[in-house]
Amino acid sequence: MLQRTRIKICGLTRPQDVRAAVDAGVDAIGFVFYSKSPRHVTPRQAAELIALVPPFIATVGLFVNSSADEVAHAVAQAPVTLLQFHGDETPEHCAAVAQVAARPFIRAARVKPDTSGHDLLQCEDIYRTASNLFSGLLLDTFVDAYGGAGKVFDWSLIPEELAPRVVLSGGLSVQNVAGAVARVRPHAVDVSSGVEYAKGIKDAEKMRAFIEGVRKADAA
Repeated sequence: MLQRTRIKICGLTRPQDVRAAVDAGVDAIGFVFYSKSPRHVTPRQAAELIALVPPFIATVGLFVNSSADEVAHAVAQAPVTLLQFHGDETPEHCAAVAQVAARPFIRAARVKPDTSGHDLLQCEDIYRTASNLFSGLLLDTFVDAYGGAGKVFDWSLIPEELAPRVVLSGGLSVQNVAGAVARVRPHAVDVSSGVEYAKGIKDAEKMRAFIEGVRKADAA
């Protein structure tokens, strides 16, 4: 059976980028609600962009250390289908916020050089136990700031049994995504800076090439 790796493009800020991502065949589009990010959008801006997304393409709201009220307020204006927690949120906090917002969530796990496969499996188990709204882990590179900063981590740290359930992120680009998919075989991949020509400004050709790279790896 041919594997179909899902593709999320994150940090979209412009209508033309949303349309280009949809036309290229993306599975999910991410909007950043973290005010310190250069890709930040307000809930009102995100709502306008979500209105351009056709059925069966997921929309994801990325939050960093936000309160339940802040997330609920954002979701009320911009009805994303999935939450992504990318800060220092505890399992209990994620569970409580997701419950208030009435949305499933994914949790970013920031992978360090000394992170073990056991650590990642334990992390997944903790979040799954904490909430029935937990959908899975997004694996990103640990840096001092929130987000992977376009840096790749050591993919060999991902346990083989975990890989089919994770979203692989951190430093993916047109140049390396096919190799990443072929090596890790994740459920999904997530890209932001790797398909940009400026922060928050996506490159339509890079998005198309990135998605083509994933599909070629799936078919190999």
